[in-house]
Amino acid sequence: MRDLPGWMVLVPVGVVVGVGSTGAARRHAGAELDLAGYGMLGIAVGVLALRRRWPVGVLAVVAVATSVYWLRGYVLGPSFLPLLVAVVAAVVAGRRWAAWGAAAGVAAATQGGAYLFGGGTVVRAGVPSTAGALGVVAWALLVPAFAELVRFRVERTDQARRVAAEEHRRRGSEERLRMARELHDVLAHNISMINVRAGVALHLLDEQPEQAREALTAIKAASKEALTEMRSVISLLRQEGDTAPRSPAAGLGGLPDLLKQASFAGLDVVLDTTGDPRGLPANVDLATFRIVQESLTNVTRHATSAARVTVRLDHRPGSIRVRVADDGSPAVPAGEGQREGNGVAGMRERAAVLGGTFTAGTAPDGGFVVEAVLPWKATE
Repeated sequence: MRDLPGWMVLVPVGVVVGVGSTGAARRHAGAELDLAGYGMLGIAVGVLALRRRWPVGVLAVVAVATSVYWLRGYVLGPSFLPLLVAVVAAVVAGRRWAAWGAAAGVAAATQGGAYLFGGGTVVRAGVPSTAGALGVVAWALLVPAFAELVRFRVERTDQARRVAAEEHRRRGSEERLRMARELHDVLAHNISMINVRAGVALHLLDEQPEQAREALTAIKAASKEALTEMRSVISLLRQEGDTAPRSPAAGLGGLPDLLKQASFAGLDVVLDTTGDPRGLPANVDLATFRIVQESLTNVTRHATSAARVTVRLDHRPGSIRVRVADDGSPAVPAGEGQREGNGVAGMRERAAVLGGTFTAGTAPDGGFVVEAVLPWKATE
């Protein structure tokens, strides 16, 4: 009810109260509604338009108008409906004591006034019976209790919406972070390879044109792969719903091509695989591939005199251990942030997302070592 515009509640309440009270008055001889009676009903219904802005004030006006209407001895009919709406609005707005007090005040005023002044010129209602008095007391308890139930439902709904909105924001943040890692890994690796091969081509263009041709061919292949993978990532961003991507996802199946690219950049890469790779989940497969890819990119970009890189993949029950080590020396002195950039942070994040561990640093005998252990739950 709180989400509806004010008039969408005001109009049906006004129609029910007006038509219902008129019909009830016609069915009871001597209980015709006069201008004063319609006026009090109109006031009780009209102020409901302001119930969200001033819930306590509206509740007070409706309580007084309803009490006077009942004390004047008019037929009851649906005249209680405005007070019910006002009490619910006050409770939902957090003014619970005011709502309970108003309901009790209306009951006390109508019953007390009828006992003290029943049959007079101002209070025309007859002296209520014991059953009638008990009915009013019960009504005074039930109306706020109903309002409390409405408040509980509203709070539950609001909490569910907040949780859903927070979950949506969290998933969006995780998805943006994942896409950022993908774009970084794809672009950094291929552009690094292109940069290295372009330098080789420029150096050999005049003296050894055939080797320069090979370098240019490698540049063409690397740029084509970069464009293909970038389009794949961008297509995921543009997809609506859970439509499966049309291009295959990167994974260890593309490791031979990755190592071939590294060899084009002048690296001697040795792959050592142990264990059974079957059953590796797609997310772990992708993370393993990206860690190897980023490690090779870092060797190409940051290590000087690196000639040999060893990539070890140890498949174990429920986990995979990745180790990439080179024999080069860092391009900048230790302690000046060598190789500590988005690439290392991205690899660490990939491992953390899967609940794994990640280390990266200079080896005791020189070179740089990247090592990660990525767990996964094996299916029976």
